[in-house]
Amino acid sequence: MMQFMLLFSRQGKLRLQKWYEAHPDKLKKKITRELISTILARKPKMSSFLEWRDLKIVYKRYASLYFCCAIEQQDNELLTLEVIHRYVELLDKYFGSVCELDIIFNFEKAYFMLDELMVGGEVCETSKKNVLKAIAAQDLLQEDEIVEMALRDMGLI
Repeated sequence: MMQFMLLFSRQGKLRLQKWYEAHPDKLKKKITRELISTILARKPKMSSFLEWRDLKIVYKRYASLYFCCAIEQQDNELLTLEVIHRYVELLDKYFGSVCELDIIFNFEKAYFMLDELMVGGEVCETSKKNVLKAIAAQDLLQEDEIVEMALRDMGLI
């Protein structure tokens, strides 16, 4: 089971975090700082897997973003790497070559996509098509809500 996922920039700025285990905020910040500095200090040719405390850390860099997951000792690192890749493919498909700014300005979409892909630290949907359908449906709901609010503001409803 995945414990948490972090997305951060090459400069060490946290862009997205999803925790599947409850931790106090102070501990989350400490873990985040420690992992970001550890991963950024590693050379590009080094392995994307590392042992950290009682967890395994799996990370992958795509352009200017690092995708980092913490998994339990008995979990499969390659499967986790595949989950990261699937998430990046979904982001790419939705945003059309995703970049850091897409995550910054559309973080709610990035979280929604991650929530469609994973529930409680376990992969629940492997089909990219189904995840993208759910996101398209969410977009339609959002658009309908915006139109309804605009009509209400104009006094037409």
